[in-house]
Amino acid sequence: MRRLLFDEIPSWVSVQDRSLRIVAANRALRADLGDPLGRFCYEAIKGRSEKCTRCPVEQTFQDGLAHDSEEVVGAQGRDRSVIVHTAPIRDAAGEIAAVLEIFTDITQVKQLQQRYLTLFGEAPCYVSVQDRDLKIVEHNRRFEADFGRGVGRQCFEIYKHRSEPCVVCPVAASFQDGQVHESEEVVTSEHGIPRDVLCHAAPIRDPAGEIRWVMEMSTDITRLRQIQSQLASLGLIVGSVSHGIKGVLNGLEGGLYLMESGLAKDKPERISQGLAMARRNMDGIRRMVMNILYYARDREMAFEPVEIGELCDAVAQVLRSRAQAVGVELRVTAGEGQIEADRNAVESLLVNLVDNSIDACRVDGKKVAHQVELTARIDADQVVFTVSDNGLGMDRETREKAFSLFFTSKGAEGTGLGLFIAQKIARSHGGTIEVESTAGAGTRFTVTLPCERPGAAAAPG
Repeated sequence: MRRLLFDEIPSWVSVQDRSLRIVAANRALRADLGDPLGRFCYEAIKGRSEKCTRCPVEQTFQDGLAHDSEEVVGAQGRDRSVIVHTAPIRDAAGEIAAVLEIFTDITQVKQLQQRYLTLFGEAPCYVSVQDRDLKIVEHNRRFEADFGRGVGRQCFEIYKHRSEPCVVCPVAASFQDGQVHESEEVVTSEHGIPRDVLCHAAPIRDPAGEIRWVMEMSTDITRLRQIQSQLASLGLIVGSVSHGIKGVLNGLEGGLYLMESGLAKDKPERISQGLAMARRNMDGIRRMVMNILYYARDREMAFEPVEIGELCDAVAQVLRSRAQAVGVELRVTAGEGQIEADRNAVESLLVNLVDNSIDACRVDGKKVAHQVELTARIDADQVVFTVSDNGLGMDRETREKAFSLFFTSKGAEGTGLGLFIAQKIARSHGGTIEVESTAGAGTRFTVTLPCERPGAAAAPG
């Protein structure tokens, strides 16, 4: 009966002596490998000329315990993945006389596992598996390419460079209720590139049905959102322009009243004051129109020689009264020098930055005094503008999204066009904008533009 049971076991079974020679083999082993009796197990089963580095049979002979391992063995030129289990066979005196070794074929399981790993690794979206602490335990190749190696790190640290979990987290929600959750997020790659993603979180359960991990799949929809934003921008721009024009009309009305009363009462100072007010509001209309044009289409730059001192003075003239109205001191320091640039475009760029800094000071209620400073200097073959303030400041997440289209931290007061357009203008001049900011301390924008128009140095003549 025992021999019958031994032969009918559907896995390979062998019995080996201390020299690792096979002294018995069941029918399945003999059918696949031929008669292995008297041969070393590593020779008959693995085709090796020497014993394995780690041999579970040898371990069982040494400590008398059962051992398990996962191996790859060869049979008739075909590799098989197997789970090996060994157990001691004792004689009447209790000594280990032989070791029983059972091989369970898991080749199909390993092949299926490899297919799933390939699907996981090659998925065209970002895929991560996270534990209850929101730490990443595994991720696919696409994730690593854009966000770096993330195993052991928390998702919000990698995706958003935050120091604490997101307020709305689909992974945490899936851990809580076991359901699939989705959300739309803006994440930032390892190289500082913002991406719009659609996230889906789904629970992964263990054999007992408990949620052990959650898999998060994030699809990059940046291009789709850009197209949708362009389609939706008309309504946003109309709303923004309508609000702005309302303020400008009030200003023009005030300017006209001063001019009319000055003429009626022969008071030249009132006429001058009203004319200045009208000019400021006309400049406001021009800035709004230029912002719309810069966003709506790639406007060709009209390059001309521009004195950086005059440019900074013009920016200060546009915004000084607004700064004074909200209790912000506006300082301007500009060196001498000239650049080739589109004057209106660069002025719009600087106005957007200074205006943003004034707003950052306006909403900061923690400081007694606020200052915004605009500086300009020539450095070799480039001009460097800086706009700095001691306002509200930005955390890393806000800083990395600052130049994204329609991103605003001003709520209903902002459209998210200003900084986006400022960056677009800088790039159209072959320049860059960099931002340094600390939450609660303030912000510094640095704009670097070449003194000569892009491509001018390569032009003949």
